[in-house]
Amino acid sequence: MGLKQSLHTLKEKYKGQKMAPAFNALHTFLYTPNEITHDGTHIKVVDDLKRTMNTVIMAMVPCLIFGMFNAGYQHYLAIGEINAVSSGFFSSEFWQWSNLVFGAWKVLPLVLVSYGVGLAVEFLFAVIKGHEVEEGYLVTGMLVPLIVPVDIPLWMLTIAVVFGVVIGKEVFGGTGMNILNPALTIRAFLFFAYPTWMSGDKVWVAGAQERANELAAGMKVDSISGETILGSLAQNKSMGYELWDMFYGFIPGSVGETSTVLILIGALILIFSKIASWRIMLSAVIGAVVMGLIFNGVVDAGWINSGSGFYGLMSTPYWNHLMIGGLAFGIVFMATDPVTGSQTNKGKWIYGFFIGFLSIMIRVFNPAYPEGVMLAILLMNVFAPTIDHYVVEGNIKRRLNRLKVKNV
Repeated sequence: MGLKQSLHTLKEKYKGQKMAPAFNALHTFLYTPNEITHDGTHIKVVDDLKRTMNTVIMAMVPCLIFGMFNAGYQHYLAIGEINAVSSGFFSSEFWQWSNLVFGAWKVLPLVLVSYGVGLAVEFLFAVIKGHEVEEGYLVTGMLVPLIVPVDIPLWMLTIAVVFGVVIGKEVFGGTGMNILNPALTIRAFLFFAYPTWMSGDKVWVAGAQERANELAAGMKVDSISGETILGSLAQNKSMGYELWDMFYGFIPGSVGETSTVLILIGALILIFSKIASWRIMLSAVIGAVVMGLIFNGVVDAGWINSGSGFYGLMSTPYWNHLMIGGLAFGIVFMATDPVTGSQTNKGKWIYGFFIGFLSIMIRVFNPAYPEGVMLAILLMNVFAPTIDHYVVEGNIKRRLNRLKVKNV
């Protein structure tokens, strides 16, 4: 009672003052305030936006923890201190304490910068505009460190987060008003502003870029290669990984996007909590499979030779596309963003299908950056309102036609 009373006293003290939004955001972070409505009819629910966002974060926590282990594992594997995992998801080679310590040392600063800078911008805009701090960045702050390379410089991430929050969200009016996914806006900024830190074979394994710089300066005699599966396929090389490696996530890549099995668990959490749309997820998978089958058919028909630059990714079995790169993570955690995605049920099917379809198309035809889910989702974010508009217009026309038939 003492702590609660003290918080209530502080709330009354800050009420009506400039810093009230910042205080209220901290005051209600872990619980719903004891406030009730006094008139009118209201819908009573046990959660709110903040609790919904926390549920999404919990769905991503397994990917974050796995990403820490994988960051350490990929580093020590590259320098030859450990052997490749050979006994599955519960392999002792992977779940070593040293892997977690190294991975946490690399990944946690990304999380701290993402939340620290992003929330600082949110608080600043709330105080300036005089409105309550919006909870939308709680999820974005967790997404950002999971979709970037482990060695991305913190100052680059800081600039990108400021850009993403201000340009990707606040200029549109804040949470619920933005037309682009803020996390993908941040990643797109990093990709176009600092391309050498977002692609290639030296950014996905911790220490690879530093070793390459030392090699160039004559300080080292060997280097670390951290090429992803997509990078290898884009150069018509073999994948170099077993099916279960890809499914479990024992592969190089962005921090949280490698483990398909944990992403699927996150998808189930979001679906059964009714936070994310299963229609978008399923239709995106269907779209990716359709595009993958088309490319496989082109290869089987002999319309493209093995020397072509597109052959490696075109010949990849369609179902493999779902387990490599960031496709699965993008479909589950970013395509389903309720603000930037389609709102109508039919629109969700169309929206999701084209995300999957375009992701594989861009992945194959853009060998310089063999990944397409980021660009596909951002493109469909722009078209989502148009899709919903025509779906609604179609429904209205059908109802008017039924009315005319009835009157006749």
